Amino acid sequence: MPELRRMLPSSNALFVFDAAARNGSFTAAAAELNVTQPAVSRMLGQFEEHLGVRLFDRTAGRAVLTEEGELLYRRVLEGFRSIESGLVEIERRRKGTETVTLSVSSAFTTHWLMPRIDKLQKQFPQVDLRFQLISGALRGPVENVDLGMRFRDRDEPPSGGTLVMKEVMLPMCSPTYLGETDPAEGNTIIRLAETPGDWAADYASLLTGRRGAAKALSFTDYAVVVQAALLGQGIALGWLTVASHWLLTGALVPASDRLTTTRRICEFLPPRNRPMRPIAAEIRDWIIAQMKSEIAAIDRLYPKLGAMAACY
Repeated sequence: MPELRRMLPSSNALFVFDAAARNGSFTAAAAELNVTQPAVSRMLGQFEEHLGVRLFDRTAGRAVLTEEGELLYRRVLEGFRSIESGLVEIERRRKGTETVTLSVSSAFTTHWLMPRIDKLQKQFPQVDLRFQLISGALRGPVENVDLGMRFRDRDEPPSGGTLVMKEVMLPMCSPTYLGETDPAEGNTIIRLAETPGDWAADYASLLTGRRGAAKALSFTDYAVVVQAALLGQGIALGWLTVASHWLLTGALVPASDRLTTTRRICEFLPPRNRPMRPIAAEIRDWIIAQMKSEIAAIDRLYPKLGAMAACY
């Protein structure tokens, strides 16, 4: 920090720089800051002189960031957002609330968490829940959030995470789609675009009874894959970590009498750049308990699948 103070003519220069960069105009920045336009121009001129580079190209009443200006603005924006987030968190704690950010898939959020979000909020009324949503595969580091859901191979070294369940999938479709049993028709296979190969080829037969040439729908977001199955558009491979709610309610039904398990497991990981907060651990444990209870209910509903044994 002493080095930062040496490199800045004043801390106020950053606020003036941010306002000018965001508005693209010294005049608009002056109005926002409730000072005069010459005062903004003078402050930024001194800032540029102190740094020894131009931050703005001043043309026709506009202030356009130079390459150096763009570089600085990105960092200033990150810093201000982080500071603002910290101040908001302090304010919420003062008022008795806590912000918890989850890094999870858009599919898990849409199809598993949303149907029970009111239940979660009643369980944790003091929590302001936020999401870092991932539309594709659950990969990457868990940083700058409170909790992250990720998959890893069971042969990989322990990650310090908490088991949610093993990776288990089941072909699923709507009851309406399953009931349309014209053998001359072919199944519509709904795929996640980044999934390698044709998952339907692993199943000798599906319960729809259709024998015609298969058709395909492909989406890049698994939330849309599940939604298409719910709307009766075909058969999707349902990850139980996402689609178990719809299987239990009957909105989706098994399109096969066989589960598929892999070498992967689903875990909740703590952030690697800060300690796990107690409230995040409580939410983690609540989600895991809810999911286990749901798999047990599916096991009773479809005992031949052996869901509990496969998932745990």
